[in-house]
Amino acid sequence: MEKIILKIRKQLKNNADLEYKKNSYNFFREEIRLYGVRTPVVRNISKNYFSEIKDLNKKQIFSLCEELLKSGYIEESVVAFDWAYRIKNRYKKQDFKMFELWLKKYISNWGRCDDLCTHTLGYFLFKFPEFLPEIKLWARSKNRWQRRASAVSLIYSLKRKEHLDNAFFIADILLEDYDDLVQKGYGWMLKEASSVYLNDVFNFVNKNKEKMPRTALRYAIEKMPQKMKKEAMKK
Repeated sequence: MEKIILKIRKQLKNNADLEYKKNSYNFFREEIRLYGVRTPVVRNISKNYFSEIKDLNKKQIFSLCEELLKSGYIEESVVAFDWAYRIKNRYKKQDFKMFELWLKKYISNWGRCDDLCTHTLGYFLFKFPEFLPEIKLWARSKNRWQRRASAVSLIYSLKRKEHLDNAFFIADILLEDYDDLVQKGYGWMLKEASSVYLNDVFNFVNKNKEKMPRTALRYAIEKMPQKMKKEAMKK
């Protein structure tokens, strides 16, 4: 199994774009490690090599994913989360502990957080909603990525018309969060919810607009009709 990791790393190095790498640093405040490979290229590499490991058992695949995550390279985490999501039909309830461990141990920027949460964790919560109480605990964490994850993980379900009440519950907890990356996270969650529950989200935003940071508010109303946007922005 180690050979596949080495092959992927060689492919990533061979596809590095130095100009793209240089510009990518501007998207993150945190220190990051990257080869400089454009995301569509990374996903294509991931897809090609998945065909070589798809017949392994779930434990082996997750082990490969973790090995990729350990490197700290953004592109390798993209492959890891892509592979984990590709076997979503094999998820069992006991997998939650590992996904939570990945969040706590390997998530160090918003890109990794969103990649894990909008796919793997999002699907897991949609399939096993009994774990939502665990997600709500993340909203009170001291860790910014867990707080952002508590919101972003619900986007998958919201797009499928599930868990609006839980989204509002989490938004209430995060409402006055001081961290702009958390504000953007729950604002994004509300924005996606507005595509399905426009009036409900508008009412929530309008009721809380005096407390909501402007960053969260602007994200939340982005998809709303102009008239609603103007009303929400009124003080």
